[in-house]
Amino acid sequence: MARPSVGVQLIIFGERAQRDLSAVVAEVAEAGYAGIEADAPATPERLEQIRSALQGTDLLYAGGHSGIQQLADVAAVESLANSVASLGGRFVLVSGRFNTLDEYRAGAETLNRAGARCQEAGVRLCYHNHAWEFSQTDGRRPIDLLIAETDPDMVGFCPDVYWVHVGGDDPADFISRHRDRCPYFHFKDGLGGDQMREFRELGRGCMDLKAALDAALSVRPEWIVVEQDSTRGDPAVSSRISREYLKSLGV
Repeated sequence: MARPSVGVQLIIFGERAQRDLSAVVAEVAEAGYAGIEADAPATPERLEQIRSALQGTDLLYAGGHSGIQQLADVAAVESLANSVASLGGRFVLVSGRFNTLDEYRAGAETLNRAGARCQEAGVRLCYHNHAWEFSQTDGRRPIDLLIAETDPDMVGFCPDVYWVHVGGDDPADFISRHRDRCPYFHFKDGLGGDQMREFRELGRGCMDLKAALDAALSVRPEWIVVEQDSTRGDPAVSSRISREYLKSLGV
């Protein structure tokens, strides 16, 4: 079975990913990653900053993350998708939060339209979940509505296995149920429960990451990306710990 590429989301480096990107990229390469997930460039200046930081390294640009609000304008979607594609990325990851099912339904329509534009640019739009999509809203889980009302050809999903767990679902089961929609994964760990925002390096939290990884590998994704929202230590060290943990599981 072909193994996915393993990347890291630069959120763990905080504002350094904006201010000192070349140094951050060097630390990521030293930690043994194949690529980075960063912001989807919103300006030509940021696009060139990311391109310059990656030059001279073997790192790939896995994809760019943005908010669903940025998908409302067609021209903005085209610019975003073209920027990601110009960096060699194949994925645009988006997330969002709404209050009612009608708002999520409108969000699904936005995702479908944006997904079509992304497809024209040669990139795949994927929705990244948090825990809130798994809470009952007006008698239904928003995640189920988003899956049902988005076009599988236009919109994929980027399961964040930690937030699936915090939301009360089993990550391995969730992945298995929606395997045809999941080309890209975020792997995260933390303490869960009342300490859900106490994020930890992979293998140092509450997650059964092996079960989630086995399920993810069965769908042959292109990328598994480590996403640790914050760390109490050195981001480079935390990133290295998570990379070594995944290596211990065979990826």
